[in-house]
Amino acid sequence: MSEKLLVVSSSPHVFTREDSKKIMWNTVLSLLPPTIGAVYFFGLRALLVILVSVISAVISEAIWLYVRKMPLSMSLDGSQVITGILLALTLPPSIPLWMAALGSVFGIIFGKQVFGGIGQNIFNPALIGRAFLMAAFPVELTTWVAPNPGLHSGFDTVTTATPLALMKFSHKMTSYKALFWGNVGGSLGETSVFLILIGFVFLVIKKYIDWKETFSYVATVFVLGGIFWLINPSKYPDPIFHVLSGGLMLGAVYMITDMVTSPVTSKGRIIYGIGAGILVILIRLFGGFPEGVMYSILLINMTRPWIDRLTIRRRFGEVRK
Repeated sequence: MSEKLLVVSSSPHVFTREDSKKIMWNTVLSLLPPTIGAVYFFGLRALLVILVSVISAVISEAIWLYVRKMPLSMSLDGSQVITGILLALTLPPSIPLWMAALGSVFGIIFGKQVFGGIGQNIFNPALIGRAFLMAAFPVELTTWVAPNPGLHSGFDTVTTATPLALMKFSHKMTSYKALFWGNVGGSLGETSVFLILIGFVFLVIKKYIDWKETFSYVATVFVLGGIFWLINPSKYPDPIFHVLSGGLMLGAVYMITDMVTSPVTSKGRIIYGIGAGILVILIRLFGGFPEGVMYSILLINMTRPWIDRLTIRRRFGEVRK
């Protein structure tokens, strides 16, 4: 009787207790610190924006799945909740609720479902929704309010400018302390670097994201921003300001690390982060917008297939034609 020395089976060959649904809901859990921070700094109005965005994302995906005769349970896997939260966290507190809903629906349908659903999209759905709103309603997307201590109604607000806008157009610097803790004007979830870092640590511990991708993105912004600052410190902000201000940390932790839209190789992710970081500085310093995170990530999303092809390991014995 011969003994079996080799067993050949189809994939998967590695088993884990994690699945996409669990990963998605744990990512939602990691978003609680910046979400709670948004409500603290901007009041209950922020909570309304977040809830409307999330509910719109879930309902629009459920309707799309129903029309396509697909299981409605797919609309509760958590991915659409992440899209809704992330979109809301990139929006100003004063945005009309119907605009938040419209952006969420657009992001789910045209940023995700038209490509085939979860795992098939080439762009980050939340940023697609924000890009649509930015193109359609630029005034509402660039109207900011000052943060308010504690919880309140959020309807009586004072307009202000973001730290990036103050620096770009008025050459006024915001303190590092305010930028780190979040006591500044800006989008709902981008103001507090501290709260975003809490989520980052959780995601790294759970091994849901590759820290090298975040590091290469932030480090490129720091180094390139520092070069321009050394050339002309009276005109360009210093590298620490670049890192702490705007949506850089939110994008570096939750958007450029997206499992679907980021490269599959470690080397590719580093290249990916460096490319996006270069785009941020070019847009911030030489573009018409004070911020560049959204466009940097959407533009670098398009290069993902090329980066994968460039960095993927070839099978043993494979030769290039």
